[in-house]
Amino acid sequence: MKNEHTFEGNPKMLLLKSMAKKNENIVSLAKKLAGVFEDCGKMTIAVSGGVDSMTLASFAQRQLGRERVKMIHALSPAVPKAATSRVKKQSEAENWDVELVDAGEFADEHYLSNPFNRCFFCKSNLYQTLSQISQGTLVSGTNSDDLQDFRPGLQAAEEHQVRHPFVEAAFAKEDVRALARHLGLPELSQLPASPCLSSRVETGIRINNNDLEAIDKVETWIQDHYSPKTVRCRVLEEGIIIQLDTNTLEGLVLKNQKETVLKIKNIFHHRPEIGIRFERYQRGSAFLIPG
Repeated sequence: MKNEHTFEGNPKMLLLKSMAKKNENIVSLAKKLAGVFEDCGKMTIAVSGGVDSMTLASFAQRQLGRERVKMIHALSPAVPKAATSRVKKQSEAENWDVELVDAGEFADEHYLSNPFNRCFFCKSNLYQTLSQISQGTLVSGTNSDDLQDFRPGLQAAEEHQVRHPFVEAAFAKEDVRALARHLGLPELSQLPASPCLSSRVETGIRINNNDLEAIDKVETWIQDHYSPKTVRCRVLEEGIIIQLDTNTLEGLVLKNQKETVLKIKNIFHHRPEIGIRFERYQRGSAFLIPG
């Protein structure tokens, strides 16, 4: 007869063992990350308001102290208002040395024309601005999973000698979330990915403040009313596409769809003739690479 308190054959004990191993793994990764910090010396962290850069900033602040870490957050029409609010709230809670800046990408015609490598021009402006006011090593919240995607911004980071501590310490996205939980930041650990608002605009459609403000308002309204796991309001040549996770999309009855369409039309009043439809979320579906 098996002892119920042994791991073998006992689902609860197996789960506890698994959790212990995961915790051990994140502690090991955190030690590697701390080693990267020591190599960087004083640091300036580009904090977007997403889970990666926010977790990096919180850990660095606790590990090194306020005197060795500075946070910079870029204010821009392309940054969701919720992201800026999140940075302000966390900075107050943890006493960050934080500076809010205008990165200047909206003065760059290369960025505004929205080519397939728009992100390169966005990050080039950001890192150029940050390098002028940073202390020590400039770092980002990029993790190792990001290296698998087409990310022109990484080229800009390389050109400006930006380091990526999560990459150097072999953190994948789930490791970043685990570190956030380990730091006692459960809400942050569950934060869904949310690239800049310009990523919702189809390649080749000019970036403008009206569209970005409307995108942010639509996504915020849908989040408040339906609490989807994922929502994207995309501006394409064919019209406004509202992308939702499967469960939310299937639960959106006809009555709610009509109400949502009316709300979206009101928000996008500067595009009165544009059509609106709903579909299942597809990652990067506003992004077109020339063939």
